[in-house]
Amino acid sequence: MSDLQGMVNSLTETELLLFRESEPDNLAGLDEDGLLDVHTRIRRARDKHQKVYRRQAATRVGEVGARGRAYPKSTRSRAKAEVFEDALARVSDAVSAAARASVEALRAERLAEARQPGNVDPPPPPRPRNEARSPQRRDRQPDHGGLPKRHASTRAAGARRQARRDG
Repeated sequence: MSDLQGMVNSLTETELLLFRESEPDNLAGLDEDGLLDVHTRIRRARDKHQKVYRRQAATRVGEVGARGRAYPKSTRSRAKAEVFEDALARVSDAVSAAARASVEALRAERLAEARQPGNVDPPPPPRPRNEARSPQRRDRQPDHGGLPKRHASTRAAGARRQARRDG
């Protein structure tokens, strides 16, 4: 934890403000939409620092000649990505808890509505699967005047094509 705290102390001011938003005290007052907003911003910061680390490490592999020897060089970028990964985990947990709470509230609301005295009729029985359905529209042909003309034109084009082949 001391390495994490040391890295947190070395964040820039905007990064530190973003990190502080992921603390449990700050997350407690947010609703689900607010949590999702914080989650998105922290995920972007984490992705940014991961990309920076990977790019730096990839260029150092070419210089040093091996991935293992290039690993110790990019510790700051890797540590920043790790800090935001921890923050993202905290926010993800809070988002999932808020989502579960909203699902439970919605379920309770729907059950209470279903138990009201006005809803005494049970729903109709489901339709058997093997029962054939009648089509909503019996005639599939569009109802407009240009249809016979278009069909005649298509037939004439086919007749001309066939005449050219025969001739």
